Amino acid sequence: MPPRIGSVSFATPARRGSGLASALWVSLLLGLASTSCGTPPPRSKSPAAARDGDTYRNPILFADWSDPDVVRVGEDFWLVASSFHEVPGLPVLHSKDLVHWELAGHAASRLPSPRYDVPRHGGGVWAPSIRHDGDVYEVWYGDPDLGLFATRARDPRGPWEPLRQVQEARGWIDPCPFRDTDGSRWVVHAWAKSRAGFNGVLTVRRLSPDGLSVVGEGVNVFDGGTEHPTIEGPKLYRRGEWVYIFAPAGGVKNGWQTVLRSKSVLGPYEGRIVLDQGGTPTNGPHQGGLVDTPSGEWWFVHFQDRGAYGRVTHLEPVSWRDGWPVIGEDPDGDGKGQPVAVFKRPDAGRGSASVAPQVSDEFDGTSLGPMWAWNANPRPDWASLTARPGFLRLIPVRKTEDAPASIAHEPNVLRTRLSSERLVATALVELNGTSRGAESGLAVLGLDVAYVAIARTENGWEEIFATGAGVLKDGVERVVERRPIPSGRLHLRVTVEPGARLRFATSEDGTNFTPIGGEVVAREGAWVGARLALFTRPLPDPKPQDVTDVEFFRVE
Repeated sequence: MPPRIGSVSFATPARRGSGLASALWVSLLLGLASTSCGTPPPRSKSPAAARDGDTYRNPILFADWSDPDVVRVGEDFWLVASSFHEVPGLPVLHSKDLVHWELAGHAASRLPSPRYDVPRHGGGVWAPSIRHDGDVYEVWYGDPDLGLFATRARDPRGPWEPLRQVQEARGWIDPCPFRDTDGSRWVVHAWAKSRAGFNGVLTVRRLSPDGLSVVGEGVNVFDGGTEHPTIEGPKLYRRGEWVYIFAPAGGVKNGWQTVLRSKSVLGPYEGRIVLDQGGTPTNGPHQGGLVDTPSGEWWFVHFQDRGAYGRVTHLEPVSWRDGWPVIGEDPDGDGKGQPVAVFKRPDAGRGSASVAPQVSDEFDGTSLGPMWAWNANPRPDWASLTARPGFLRLIPVRKTEDAPASIAHEPNVLRTRLSSERLVATALVELNGTSRGAESGLAVLGLDVAYVAIARTENGWEEIFATGAGVLKDGVERVVERRPIPSGRLHLRVTVEPGARLRFATSEDGTNFTPIGGEVVAREGAWVGARLALFTRPLPDPKPQDVTDVEFFRVE
């Protein structure tokens, strides 16, 4: 039952040098430790670099950084985003200017076992919050099936403490911790109708003095009803005499930003819509976080749902009028803003246009780049960066009777975000061994799947193109086209065009590419955008030589 009602979120570069000869086993296990231990990967150009003089252009991050929250400490800005079932989870991004961001690491190296030892699309990390309290950074998230979790660190680049379950619960989502000026500690959260049976309600609960346990019964401080339906993703702030709750409502694709204010954490709250699509092409706009600059400016970071591309990140200016925030531009002066496309850069530090989240990996370091995430909690026998230095070795797992029919449900699949409306991703893949049924390739994963792969059959080596619809349910992939090839070494490529249209191609020399299969259109996944992925299929009796070596993965 809900708590009582109270008062009221590609030509390919030259081959690189050999990799390091040794690696930390822990880095392999986690799969995605910081690249600072090895050769820095090539950086991609930030969309925000397309600016005139002192302006920036939205979106500042064209990639699936869903449900962003942000905090400033000194001259540094830190952002966290939802990661759902992908591991490692809780990505942490860093910026000096709120416009250019890089992926600094992850706050969760694993998700609670054994539940997330297998893929659970749509589960896991929902809508995290990041706060800084004293000398400690704190990240909270809600798992709709398990409850509220938190982790802490003195350095947001890590290490982070193991996840702590603050409260076991079903249906509690989108938590945000808050310390009021009197020292009291609170958390506000929303509800998942799929688990709790209702939504559109925001609940505030008191926390213990250490902030790591819920005390007493919560108070439902707001019910969106029909005016603010499906209100969720709440963030708590205090500014002067007012306590504010920023919370999106109306749904991800066509909703708006609601702000509530009160003189007390427990209400009563009054509310208004402070940002919606207005006359702009920016649908949503959905949940995010409020942050100030050292100079006293206020800004709001939020996402926009772009279908297969995921939830891309926007930055909006914030002004204050009569104690209410006005987000974006307000052409008619009614206090309700609309998103900006181009705007003057924040009066903050000067970030570099070369700074952007990593999108390519040469596999020269001691660990995978932070761009990668596994489909479930990783095991050390899935991959190696030391068996053949300078290559990522993918190792097939043993196929069981209940093995998943689609690669979407195989745990040892490496995933990474689409990073632009148009891009070309190329991987040089070498399938070794002679076991029939061996198959490794490059995929685009979502509700549907399309991939190009190298396969070993009774007739020798083949390149294949396969597609599958509804694979997150009971859909399976089927081979659409196959061609013989002389060896198991092949460049695999996918080109993404506007509208998430996909075309696949292969090449033996890395220069002359031949199309394979027809054009397909990518679809989003479960609460996430489509993902680029590297995979190797399980085998009934894998031999030591049945491995796949990936020389590089490059995106332009």
